[in-house]
Amino acid sequence: MSDAVELQVRARDGTMLCAQVAGEGRPIVLLHGLTATRRYVVMGSRVLERSGHRVISYDARGHGRSGPAPTPSAYGYELLASDLGDVLDELGIERASLAGASMGAHTIARFALDRPDRVAAVALITPAFDPRTHGLHGYADWDALARGLREGGVEGFVAAYDLDGIPQRWRETVLTVLRQRLAGHLHPDAVADALEAVPRSRPFESIDDLARLAVPALVVASRDESDPGHPLAVAERWAQAIPGARLLVEEPGASPIAWQGGQLSKALLDLFQSVR
Repeated sequence: MSDAVELQVRARDGTMLCAQVAGEGRPIVLLHGLTATRRYVVMGSRVLERSGHRVISYDARGHGRSGPAPTPSAYGYELLASDLGDVLDELGIERASLAGASMGAHTIARFALDRPDRVAAVALITPAFDPRTHGLHGYADWDALARGLREGGVEGFVAAYDLDGIPQRWRETVLTVLRQRLAGHLHPDAVADALEAVPRSRPFESIDDLARLAVPALVVASRDESDPGHPLAVAERWAQAIPGARLLVEEPGASPIAWQGGQLSKALLDLFQSVR
């Protein structure tokens, strides 16, 4: 296994993306969620590269060490999916297995629908996009988070975050992770722009579109008690719509699999080792 190497990829609109490559073997690309960084997919686990895979992770535009988009609105899924293609092109990868959480899962769905020839398998972790309810209740909560981040930094974001739906037993964990994630961005104003733009974007039009994903697929869900922002019912709908997809969810009362890098990595490995 080779040491991790960092590189920069210039997206076609000029945005600079910061990426990392570790290990050797069949390529796996990891995509994180909104307000996270590339660390927050498998949480630092090295199971995948130690198992003989080339693991590519990158900070989405405006996040982590990547540069801001050229305009505040340039964070839609068509651009996020285009960035994924640019990363593959830069590394000379024709076809890869993809794993992404939340925004990352939605980006993978968009990319796989647009470029099925470049996708070997997909792991869709805690998807939250439901075409039936998208935009139904407006975007005030997202806008409040963006405003809190712009005006008050990390603590402003945390103050604007709605903890009411999260049981007391999970709140300290959620708050700790929120602060850690938000502290990892070089351009917090760009993250605020993404908070306004990404939720207003649609990765696909109908849940039936997912029936066109003809690759091995895993959907990793979380139960609503610990992660109400990523409803279990949405993950179930994704798994039902994708032919042959497997749904994985933690036991009742347990910590979500998506929060446990080692356990999640082993589930991803089970999927990706079956790819030919």
